[in-house]
Amino acid sequence: MSEDADAYLKNIARDMQALRSMLTEVVLYMKDAESEIPEKMRRFMMYMHDMHDIKYMYEELGLEVPAYIMREVERCDDRLKHLLKDLFDLDKDGKFERVRQDMTQRGGNRYDHTRLIGGIHETGNGQQPKRPAEG
Repeated sequence: MSEDADAYLKNIARDMQALRSMLTEVVLYMKDAESEIPEKMRRFMMYMHDMHDIKYMYEELGLEVPAYIMREVERCDDRLKHLLKDLFDLDKDGKFERVRQDMTQRGGNRYDHTRLIGGIHETGNGQQPKRPAEG
């Protein structure tokens, strides 16, 4: 093998090692981010937020919100309940439940995380949990 070819192969190997190292770092960042909020949930919440923005845009202009927009907002609301239930259900994904359990072990929380967080979504009553007394 010629010296030029050998140098060229060494450059390729060095570049591949650098790319592999950078890709590994990116994957580690992604896994760390998803340990708190799964990408599927983050993207769904962005979509749901966009649908609400579109609805508000019509209302802000004094226009009636089209039925197809309202139906999609309603679908998003129901789907959010499903996703949250799955994220709190340890038999399914359970990521939010594991985070909640971790939070109960830490001091200095503003809210009581020992209660069942997902309970409000099952009743569908729209009531927000009461904030604990500040003290």
